[in-house]
Amino acid sequence: MDLELRHLKIVRAVAESGSVSKAATRLGVAQPALTAQLKRIERALGGALFERDRYGARPTPLGELVLSRARVLLPAAQELQDEALRFANATEGGYRIGATNGPVLGGLVDRLAAAGPVSTYTSWSARELASMIAQGRLDYVLAGACGEGPPAGDITWITIGIDPVFVLLAEDHRLAGAKELALSDLADEQWAVTPGDGCFGDCFAAACTRAGFTPSTMYETDVATCVHLARVGRAVVLCQATHPFAQGLVMVPLAGAPLRWRQVLGHHPASPCASWVAEHAKAAHADAVRRSPVYHDWLVRNPGWGTSP
Repeated sequence: MDLELRHLKIVRAVAESGSVSKAATRLGVAQPALTAQLKRIERALGGALFERDRYGARPTPLGELVLSRARVLLPAAQELQDEALRFANATEGGYRIGATNGPVLGGLVDRLAAAGPVSTYTSWSARELASMIAQGRLDYVLAGACGEGPPAGDITWITIGIDPVFVLLAEDHRLAGAKELALSDLADEQWAVTPGDGCFGDCFAAACTRAGFTPSTMYETDVATCVHLARVGRAVVLCQATHPFAQGLVMVPLAGAPLRWRQVLGHHPASPCASWVAEHAKAAHADAVRRSPVYHDWLVRNPGWGTSP
């Protein structure tokens, strides 16, 4: 039997799990089948790879040798596969951009389209989009995060801009005429927000706790439904300060900016055009800021706020 990568994955799984039974569960195979496969691998390599007893499985000296090679070969093989996918899926002279909900995509597409063909893909999940970059299916990702860490994935992230989070209210809401609102002014409201896989929900709950209340109902849904719920008075919508005008709604800043949203561009570390694309993304974000009169007025009253890194 010739040794294959899948055999090394079995050896690694047994070593990391500490037993054949746990490794079988991890790999999704029956324990007898994995035991038989491990015996065939040991015969091919000339000796026992593990000492097995009722306490589990521990690598023998031969097993340690095989593991040391597996820890080099398996990541190298995965890297080769990822690079091959990126090469095979690359669009010559074009840009493949994934995005979560945000204000930058339209302006970025407009700018890049002058240099070459652009394709787009949208998802609520920054993790999904980051994995598509690693697989070579996308070149760039536009996403957001409320914390300082990277949104997701083992890719490189560049901050495009930092915005406060505002709220959308029905134009006949009792607080619609306010210049800004304390978060506590909205303690009795229901809430709506677009979904995501980051920490925004936890950050919002923490901000409410600091403001002295626990938020009630939170609707997590698409933009159109959020807008509808706000328009009919069913919810207050948490939105980016660059949110475009919506008929029947007003956008109101939150005093002290208790929540902020960091616009980011993700790319593969080896991307040759990342800096150039990032500059276009920053320009698209700046345009979105200029198109928002409420945001512009807020920035005048808060001159220390930086909208770009």
